[in-house]
Amino acid sequence: MTLFRKILVANRGEIAVRIIRACQELGIPTVAVYSEADAAALHTTLADEAVCIGPPPPLQSYLQAETILAVARERGCDAIHPGYGFLAENADFAAAVAAAGLTFIGPTAAAMRAMGGKIPSRQVMEAAGVPVVPGYHPVATDPAAQKAELAEASVRLGYPIRIKASAGGGGKGMRVVADPDRFIAELESARREAQNAFGNSTVYLEKLIPGPRHIEFQILADHYGHVVHLGERECSIQRRHQKIIEETPSPALTPELRARMGAAAVAAAQAVGYTNAGTVEFLLAPDGHFYFLEMNTRLQVEHPITEAVTGIDLVKAQIRIAAGEPLPWRQEAITWRGHAIEARIYAEDPAHRFLPTTGRVLLLSEPVGPGIRVDTGITAGDAIGLYYDPMIAKLICWAEDRADAVRKLDWALAHYLIAGVTTNIPFLQAIVRHPAYHQGMLSTDFVERHLADWQPPSLSPPDEILIAAAVADVQGYGVISVAEAMASGGEPYNPWAMADGFRLGGG
Repeated sequence: MTLFRKILVANRGEIAVRIIRACQELGIPTVAVYSEADAAALHTTLADEAVCIGPPPPLQSYLQAETILAVARERGCDAIHPGYGFLAENADFAAAVAAAGLTFIGPTAAAMRAMGGKIPSRQVMEAAGVPVVPGYHPVATDPAAQKAELAEASVRLGYPIRIKASAGGGGKGMRVVADPDRFIAELESARREAQNAFGNSTVYLEKLIPGPRHIEFQILADHYGHVVHLGERECSIQRRHQKIIEETPSPALTPELRARMGAAAVAAAQAVGYTNAGTVEFLLAPDGHFYFLEMNTRLQVEHPITEAVTGIDLVKAQIRIAAGEPLPWRQEAITWRGHAIEARIYAEDPAHRFLPTTGRVLLLSEPVGPGIRVDTGITAGDAIGLYYDPMIAKLICWAEDRADAVRKLDWALAHYLIAGVTTNIPFLQAIVRHPAYHQGMLSTDFVERHLADWQPPSLSPPDEILIAAAVADVQGYGVISVAEAMASGGEPYNPWAMADGFRLGGG
């Protein structure tokens, strides 16, 4: 049976590469789309066809839904895989794909709309009997009336509380308020940020759960009413409300708690008639109570660790479900083996508030060994700019138990060499070497609690990096001119990023 004639991959970077490789294994030709900044990117070279869709800014390229649909039709595609980010959770895009007679490899637009707004999704979960964090969403529509209504509700809930954007994600439009006197100022600040980020200033309140864990469950659902969960992922290690290290299984879950949370995740998916891959996220309080947080109606960045312990290829499963195949597993047939951890490699500077960094990759040497996987979208010579998310790769390590997986991740990070751009690798090493991490004492405030004052160690660069920089300088390979560095927001006077005749040792 032919699943699809040709699939357009509406994304870039490591996830585009991941999808293209899954399609290759299934014998399905692919079409990549790319911006002018990604003309030589890895995903464009791996796909069978590649089409430029606009200038570097996402609003002019990867978010151009009509352009992407036009390319899909022109190139004879019968399906589109959105990956994650960009248009992946855009219900209007999913609906447009279906209206064009193509298959959207993901959930329906209706399911996205039901779970896309945090306030509507909370209401759906409450009706389905899934626990939600105690909170309050406004009834009034007038901004002044909403302000008074929320201020009164904050007192009833009791401080500290969290203000959250209904259309939000990634920490945008979110504020923690411990002092009632600060409530109005923080409310207005959150609403402004939500409006700027999402075009929607609606916010709601949640009681702050102190020191929680962030636990999510992967689900798969076909078009015939079958839904299974593939276990949990612990995503508590975060910076600025964004995950940086994930693992499965969670050190905190007992078999009984896992069964209850898994059942709640399945109920959440069934409540909206969900199909394809999705993730139901929970907060797990120190007292063992768990609460629905949100549902991500797409493939998650951290899906590889679930693949590592279950042996199930989630991208292939997405494609097969979208093609109309039933799930080949029932819940009792899902098994897990070993422990897997993922570390996200970012082009950013943890010592300076995790600001994104730019540069050209002069040297790239990835760790290799049993149980080690690297999902990446970059190669040596690539320029890292400021147009897109700073995540450049994911390092996944699997072992028979958690202790061995942590040791393997530590080793792999130490043998992951990237020259030409500052990354968070030293910071990730600090996390996995911390005693609290070894003991599995994780929470969403782990970084603030244990590494708030972290500074990179003062170590000399490895010989490989020094040699790569010298070779790049001599041959003109991978170097960036002053004009390029300034245009991309880089450091024009960094000697490692300039083609100005700089030599090691002076002279």
